[in-house]
Amino acid sequence: MGAEPSLAYVGLGANLGEREATLRNALTALGQCPGTRVLRVSPLYGSAPVDAGGPDYLNAVAEVATTLTPEALLQALQAIEQSAGRERPYRNAPRTLDLDILWFGDRVIDTPDLTVPHPRMAERAFVLRPLADLVPERVSAAALQAVALQSIDLLAGVVWAEGVADGDCS
Repeated sequence: MGAEPSLAYVGLGANLGEREATLRNALTALGQCPGTRVLRVSPLYGSAPVDAGGPDYLNAVAEVATTLTPEALLQALQAIEQSAGRERPYRNAPRTLDLDILWFGDRVIDTPDLTVPHPRMAERAFVLRPLADLVPERVSAAALQAVALQSIDLLAGVVWAEGVADGDCS
């Protein structure tokens, strides 16, 4: 009998290349990780870079059930980023793909390689808005108000992750 799956939330972003296709491919790859299922995916958002330059981002959040440890999930996400051509020339550089563990169950992790909950998610509309679509009970109105001035647009009518998640896309 395997380990009981944990519910994790993964932030997805891309602002270089074929952004939507890259995010879809990342979701597919995430669902192919051992012991991992993509349960739900938020709508897709467009947002201006925060603390960085470059083109606008496409962003979303995926809810996953995984039997991987947080560290193993991080390694899997980094491998998916690398396969998408992710380079890290400097902090907040434009990127083909960015995958972040936002929450991993109710765990609090603070190691040199991984901090969960994600340390800057409360400062980012592009994380909080899609999270609120999936788990509104975990994102307060005050948190959303704190990032209300950041440029972010719901890309209405985009059923961008159809067929990737086990459940219906939001």
